[in-house]
Amino acid sequence: MAEYEAVIGLEVHVQVKTQSKMFCSCPNRFGEEPNTMVCPVCMGYPGVLPTPNKEAIRKTIVAGLMCSCTIPHYSKFDRKSYFYPDMPKNYQISQYDLPFCIDGKIHISGEGFSGAPLADKDIGLTRIHLEEDVAKLNHLGKSSGVDYNRAGVPLMECVSEPDMRSADEAYAYLTALKQIMQYADISDCDMEKGQLRCDVNISLRPVGREKFGTKIEIKNLNSFRAVHRAICHEMERQAYLLDDGVVLRQETRGWNDDRGETYLMRVKEDAHDYRYFPEPDLMPVTFTDAEIEAVRKQLPELPVQMRERFVRDYGLTEYDADVITHDKAVAAYFNQTADTAKNPKLAANWIISELLRELSDGGVSISECVITPVQLATLVNLIEDGTISGKIAKTVFAKMFESGKDPAKIVEEEGLVQVTDESAIETFVDQAIAANQPQVQQYKDGNEKVLQFFVGQVMKLSRGKANPPMVIKLLKSKLD
Repeated sequence: MAEYEAVIGLEVHVQVKTQSKMFCSCPNRFGEEPNTMVCPVCMGYPGVLPTPNKEAIRKTIVAGLMCSCTIPHYSKFDRKSYFYPDMPKNYQISQYDLPFCIDGKIHISGEGFSGAPLADKDIGLTRIHLEEDVAKLNHLGKSSGVDYNRAGVPLMECVSEPDMRSADEAYAYLTALKQIMQYADISDCDMEKGQLRCDVNISLRPVGREKFGTKIEIKNLNSFRAVHRAICHEMERQAYLLDDGVVLRQETRGWNDDRGETYLMRVKEDAHDYRYFPEPDLMPVTFTDAEIEAVRKQLPELPVQMRERFVRDYGLTEYDADVITHDKAVAAYFNQTADTAKNPKLAANWIISELLRELSDGGVSISECVITPVQLATLVNLIEDGTISGKIAKTVFAKMFESGKDPAKIVEEEGLVQVTDESAIETFVDQAIAANQPQVQQYKDGNEKVLQFFVGQVMKLSRGKANPPMVIKLLKSKLD
């Protein structure tokens, strides 16, 4: 592989979250009984006419602006002809030469899927165009069923430039694109529901050569991990063939996740095979500068902007900010917590180390969490005020997670208020020293690590309520 360089581009299909389908009024809902969300328009009956979904177009423009795209003033829909069971009209309304969004970019940085550091770079975005989704084929043994509920759902296709050179860069690009779509409420990007689907275009060329090699497209990738694995496999496969002198041909390959390898599906079609021509049933779509700027003014905060703000305003580390902003719902939860928490950095620590762990163990999403952001901020403030110690806070948190009770009420009911009275703590210190004379001698002989043993003994005697800094201060005073 040292002799070759990978050239990778991605075509990512993102279902747009709307109430109705792209060109008809059928509901855009997942999980309904097969073939119940259909009508003559999305089923392609003769004589029907499509009507564009204005909200789907608006969200496509939002997606383009979020990805630094140029929004042309003039766009149009095109008819893409092909014959396959998942396309009821035998053509798809899509966009060919005049899409809604062109010339964008997505920034990647940090670490890749394998943990290797990534160079800061922008991945070019050739275009984002809007089209209608196709039906879903369900294969059952030797027969297949077609569910047309998905046919006609608004679908964006985000086509990248061939700027990626590794599986890690492709994974980082997909992660960044998914975050943008979720933050802008364009799509939930649930791959299990088919809301985000990815095709990989990959070729190899000798290191130092500018001309691209023969492009191979990989389909049937149902997770970001599968994308990463498929790219790694295809790089090895193509390198092996090139070393053997095989002349590669342009083709489409599928991905078998169980076997960890690609397989031939068909020889790749070119654009002229689809016989594109302007959609005769739809007028062109035009935008004024004022309309584009009106959408731009309503853009939400980008994930990268939010990470920078969390580091700058709340004192989070870059790692903390990256973990919290990885999921839009978690970022929103932290935002609300930080509004009332006296120490936002401590709040972030609790979310990352305790809350996300408990949610993961319980298989619960943060939107279903019984602990509200205000309650978590209250817990952090109780620690900051010295009302409870960090150790007691973990006990309180566990009870909060079980019951959803307010932390202050739990502390009051359980009698967990931290002991800060010096005379009371001194009593515990004296008891610990008197009961552990061998350890006292070890300390006097220079073993300062024994101090932590005494701290543990005092905390045990006080049932975890003694103020730790005061405990350490009194222990040192008496032992020294």
